[in-house]
Amino acid sequence: MHPTDIQAALDGMVIIVDTREQDTIQLHNRLKHFTQFERAKLNCGDYGAKFPVNGDWLQIPVVVERKMNIDELCQCFTRERKRFQREFERAAEDGVKTYLLLENTSFEQMYSHSYKSHMTPQALISSLLAWSIRYRLQVVMCREIATGRLIRDILYREGKAILERMAEEDE
Repeated sequence: MHPTDIQAALDGMVIIVDTREQDTIQLHNRLKHFTQFERAKLNCGDYGAKFPVNGDWLQIPVVVERKMNIDELCQCFTRERKRFQREFERAAEDGVKTYLLLENTSFEQMYSHSYKSHMTPQALISSLLAWSIRYRLQVVMCREIATGRLIRDILYREGKAILERMAEEDE
């Protein structure tokens, strides 16, 4: 694969938005940052990407799982724990790298219990760190305003690295 082919694939990136992502104003604000996107069911995660390569589509094994705040994360570690765990197990079984993007969240907020959930800071941080290790999650935190750009940039950079590795293997 020639460098111009890699750039053409990157320029043709389509971000896949899981059909379970609710159609909200916040979703539309994120979509503004994607040059091209489509709604489709993802096996895991909320956002993925595909790239045009040699007349076909290469869907990369990388997803971004987005949580809007600490309380949603707490809910995933308590009431929805089994469902949440199954999602990460599917990703691991499929060899999918997962970024856990936490909006409007910081470790400082977690440690100081600056959230509504009754989940203790120690339980929350322990769960987050243990799952990060167990499922090889890349935890990323940002304010909501940066989410769309960050999703785009993560998937672009991961796609670029994968395409470059493919080019090296072709040599």
